[in-house]
Amino acid sequence: MDTNQHIFQLREDFTKGTLNELDVEKTPDAQFAKWMQQAIEAKVLEVQAFNLCTVNKQSKPSSRIVYLREFENNQFYFYTNYQSRKGIEIETNKNVSATFFYPELERQIRIEGTINFASKEKSDAYFNSRPTESKIGAWSSLQSKQINSRNELENSVLQNQKYFENQEITRPHFWGGYVVTANYYEFWQGRKSRLHDRICYELNSKNEWVIARLAP
Repeated sequence: MDTNQHIFQLREDFTKGTLNELDVEKTPDAQFAKWMQQAIEAKVLEVQAFNLCTVNKQSKPSSRIVYLREFENNQFYFYTNYQSRKGIEIETNKNVSATFFYPELERQIRIEGTINFASKEKSDAYFNSRPTESKIGAWSSLQSKQINSRNELENSVLQNQKYFENQEITRPHFWGGYVVTANYYEFWQGRKSRLHDRICYELNSKNEWVIARLAP
């Protein structure tokens, strides 16, 4: 069987849970925290990983996996190179989306919102918590830029290791945190026969969260 035929024939019924708009938490940040904790307890792999989608000035989207490092009050923090492709696209368009996928629980969480720089204090604190090798890596990689070879990257690492050998490795000015402030959530629970449960939270004009069920 070739790959396409195999994919075409894949079928799976989802039977591990249900989701009801009457039973979910009153606010989406509380529901997110609940599902995140359940995913941790279920030992979901890479529980902190999410797909971040940004859009450039030509309205072309791009996606990649990044790591959530903190969340509170509908705000989600991650850290990266500000001069990367996503950083450049964020400069152009502050609207982003994030998707968490927990296949072990047959769940996904979609979040939409706006993005801004995290505070310098948070960026410094997170950078200072990183292993030495990761700090050197942040200085050494011109993220998303074309390079001639792996050797070019490794030589940059060696140069920075030598430079910082007897001094503190400070946070690069081009590296730090972003915070996504959510204005929309969708919680998806897989169900049998593709009749999935989808519950969304959306901010209305009074800045109140409105809960609704969506057709699967």
